[in-house]
Amino acid sequence: MSEYDKSGTVPHPERKVIRLGYVGGGFMAQHVHLPNFSSLSDCRLVALAENRADLGPQVAKRFGIPNVYHEHRDLLDASDIDAVAVSADYAQQGEIAADLLRAGKHVFMEKPMAVSVEQATKILQAERAGGARLMVGYMKRYDPGNRLVRQTVREWNQNRSKGKLLLARNHGFCGNWLVGLDTSRMIQSKEALKPVSSDSLLPKWLPANHRENYVAYLQQYTHNVNLLRFILDISRLEQVEVRNVDLDDDGFTGIVTLQLGGTRCVIESGKTQFHSWEEQTQIYFEGGWVRAWPNPLFAQPSYCQVEIYEGGESAGYQYPVPQPASAWHYREEAAHFLLCLKNGSPFDSSGEDALLDVSIFEEIYRRHLNAA
Repeated sequence: MSEYDKSGTVPHPERKVIRLGYVGGGFMAQHVHLPNFSSLSDCRLVALAENRADLGPQVAKRFGIPNVYHEHRDLLDASDIDAVAVSADYAQQGEIAADLLRAGKHVFMEKPMAVSVEQATKILQAERAGGARLMVGYMKRYDPGNRLVRQTVREWNQNRSKGKLLLARNHGFCGNWLVGLDTSRMIQSKEALKPVSSDSLLPKWLPANHRENYVAYLQQYTHNVNLLRFILDISRLEQVEVRNVDLDDDGFTGIVTLQLGGTRCVIESGKTQFHSWEEQTQIYFEGGWVRAWPNPLFAQPSYCQVEIYEGGESAGYQYPVPQPASAWHYREEAAHFLLCLKNGSPFDSSGEDALLDVSIFEEIYRRHLNAA
């Protein structure tokens, strides 16, 4: 179920409003996170940090944010900020999150959490030092369709009615991830982003000529690996084994085989010119399967379509409508972040859990480069 009822109100007796700062005023901020957080009644956007001087005030005005700062460090000592959301460069956003966590600010950040295990470990150290909490934006975990898949797989595993779990498969050939999104109102900056080198944050063993490919593969398919872990309830490193890596020279296209908690899992990756978004997840049992495929990422409402097939004498298909049918995964994750801050419950995509994804991707690329 959604954390919010139709009025947008959290069903929690404290009715506390979270005072939220935001770092970044670019694409994800304007099209996803600022619209979602500003639409939730228990969130008040109080500050925006954006180092492009012409962009920050314009974005703040659009979303009714009263205070504009030049950089994230300006938020560290702000007593009127309970938490901060961050969307920035794939590597640098982890450094920003660490600074905020160390200062005692709860943080919601875009994936990936980090670009190396070393960086991820330091971020978690900052979380512990500041006594704050970190949530990573794996929005697929908050899609009602994926939650229905997880629930069904759990039930079939528990009651053994469909026999052995045979295979978990995630196919993601990408395509046009912006299909259906109107970007015409995006506020642009005349000021270029300051160049920042992230080389020191990447794995020390990673050759320089493979850095770009590694980050591209990590930032895209961390979603897919994380989703399979979520569906299969895998949360410990000892439950994971990278079995086979077969990637092309681009370090992106190919097949990776994992063993997650004893289940063989396949990740199929690639880039295509498909006009929409091409992805699906399928969990096979001896006596049936559960399959989910997302609508375009920016469709609203949007949830994964779900197919449940059960074999046997009365074989047939079901196509249930995941609830709430009005959900949008990006908004659901924002709602989850606020609710957990209010009632103290653990995040469904914590920083501690996200460390496992970073470890998996380092191992995948080690295997890829050793085989090249």
